[in-house]
Amino acid sequence: MKLRFLGTGTSFGIPVIGCGCDVCTSTDPRDRRTRHGALLQFDGGRNLLIDSPPELRLQLIDAGVSAVDGVFFTHAHADHAHGIDDLRVFSARRRGPLPAWADDSNADRLRRTFPYIFDTAYRPPVGTTKPEIDLHVFEPGTPFEVAGATLTAFALPHGDITAFGFRTGSLGYVTDAKRIPPEARAILEGVRVLVINALWHGNPHPTHFNVEEAVAAVRDIAPERAYLTHLTHRVRHAELSKSLPDGIEPAHDSLVVAIDDT
Repeated sequence: MKLRFLGTGTSFGIPVIGCGCDVCTSTDPRDRRTRHGALLQFDGGRNLLIDSPPELRLQLIDAGVSAVDGVFFTHAHADHAHGIDDLRVFSARRRGPLPAWADDSNADRLRRTFPYIFDTAYRPPVGTTKPEIDLHVFEPGTPFEVAGATLTAFALPHGDITAFGFRTGSLGYVTDAKRIPPEARAILEGVRVLVINALWHGNPHPTHFNVEEAVAAVRDIAPERAYLTHLTHRVRHAELSKSLPDGIEPAHDSLVVAIDDT
């Protein structure tokens, strides 16, 4: 299995519009961060998309992706879901709906936000298309099959909504979380690779981990490797990398990580 980071930024993206800070004007390509998204690539060429951020089309073109076999939505915030129309090409090529998964609450948010996709009574004008998405609801803590892989999702507190991480094999994935509840911690027990969100150093945020909180969570879970994502323009990649303990590093857009479950 390979994990490709499509986007490692927060809702503003980097560079931030109109910002002249050192990170936004950096020439280091690792400091350019699009909105959150990732791709799990399994044996046999199967691709599972994690979220559909606003830059999804450009991210997938950059990754050379021509087919997606399923989508896992962590939650329905705009920076994680509002590139959903870019999934239209995949359902058109499949000549059928693209399967996607979300929890009950976020599935409801997606249906209400994008009725033209999920309202079965709506039909686009003749000669036009819309994304055809078969939205499934998963139960937290109960394993389910997606794109030929087994995932177990878990709830994460994220302000006034709940976001969801997952485990598949030896990979644990946590984004848009402020803490890891005991139920999630139990599912993550023994993961070898962990992805976790981290905004910046210091100054705790009400709905996200900062770097220090993320590092503490990594130390508690004790994977072999950990990657920080959902980073802001207050951290430069090179400087953040130097400040982190061994075994933890910042992710960057287009980074590919091989995960061996043997």
